[in-house]
Amino acid sequence: MRINLNSLMLFMFYLTRVSAQEVPQSLKLVEAVAFGQENNRQIINASREVQKAYKERWSTIAIGLPQISASANYQNFLELPTSLIPAQFFGGKEGEFAEVQFGTPQTMGGGVTLQQLLFDGSYIVGLEATNVYLEISKNILEKTALEIKKNIISTYSSVLLIQENILFLEKNRENLNNNLNEITLLFRNGFEEEESVEQLRLTLSGIETQLRYAQNNEIITLNMLKLLMGFPVESPLKLLDNLESFTRNGLFEQEFKSDLNLANNVDIKIATTQFMSESLLYRYEKSKSLPRLTAFINGNYTGNSETFSFTNSDQKWFGAALLGINLQVPIFSSFKRRAQSQKAKIAVDQAETILEETQERISIEVQAAVNDYELAVETYFTNKENLALAIRIEQKNQSKYFEGMASTLELRQAQLQLYSAQNSYISSIQNVIQKKLNLEILLNTSEL
Repeated sequence: MRINLNSLMLFMFYLTRVSAQEVPQSLKLVEAVAFGQENNRQIINASREVQKAYKERWSTIAIGLPQISASANYQNFLELPTSLIPAQFFGGKEGEFAEVQFGTPQTMGGGVTLQQLLFDGSYIVGLEATNVYLEISKNILEKTALEIKKNIISTYSSVLLIQENILFLEKNRENLNNNLNEITLLFRNGFEEEESVEQLRLTLSGIETQLRYAQNNEIITLNMLKLLMGFPVESPLKLLDNLESFTRNGLFEQEFKSDLNLANNVDIKIATTQFMSESLLYRYEKSKSLPRLTAFINGNYTGNSETFSFTNSDQKWFGAALLGINLQVPIFSSFKRRAQSQKAKIAVDQAETILEETQERISIEVQAAVNDYELAVETYFTNKENLALAIRIEQKNQSKYFEGMASTLELRQAQLQLYSAQNSYISSIQNVIQKKLNLEILLNTSEL
């Protein structure tokens, strides 16, 4: 037993190692999106809803197919019932009754019944409704997948932006440390005031605080990305893409066609499918006034015995068969069906209004998204130029300061201006990515 247990433990350990090796340790953006589309828990559950819709459709189809059922019964009368029959039937006196017991103490029977739906208006509508229900489930899956894709790309890019910010902060810290060492040396030799040293220390302290926050934020954001992807949070993950890859993927393309296609918008698809669903429900309510026709055939055998001898070869069995048709015709429901049909018609009108409102709203949202994206791109290029300018200004002020041509205040202002330009540059990239994602989600396209 111990050998078997050890073998089992080794086998489980091997499976664990194999499973662990299947999880990638580094991913590009497209790979992260693909991984998330397969492993995100929300997408998995939405896929299960589609599977449920397929099963529901078959369940509805089966209603119109032959339904076969079998039955069996066994009865053992511990005491047979007694009936009273006029005694004159047996030559007795008129007015007297004779006690008689019919049948045998034990009986057994079995039968098979086949039922077939011949016509039902609600069944025909129900078949169409299952297809609409399936389409709704697919639309919800598509919308869920789009939202998860958007969140994965947004979070992936956030990690890259945080890493870029960390590089800026580390470079700033390095420059400040060098400046602080040089100014401290000048102060000790009497060529600089103590206030200049303290101001640099204050700036350096702020940069170090921001750096620690950014490093912690990188870990948290990376874990959020893993959660969105359905990736094991405890497993290491390295992002292979960088911000340049977003630029190569047409992130800053500003040209759009004037006639943007809204047919692929998921919200419009859902509203259209909902309108179809309400229309079918209206037809279903109207179909309740149609007749329902079913047919059935039944066959059974019954055996009787004084004792339990039903397994004997000489046991006699008596058969019976029945064929029938059942017709149900609704005649009057005290206006219940009429009220339900009117209620369903109101729901159709509501769904149509929602569809029209959705189409107009999405059209406006797309126009706004295009405008926001173009503005974000312009802001990015402006901030990019401002960053390059701030770098040159800060470098010139450093040279002037150590040459005695600029004050400590001027150097500090140039440094703060540089830090602000760096933050604006990173924020503008993030804003462009977000606006591009919003536009792609509305148009249901895939460029990023």
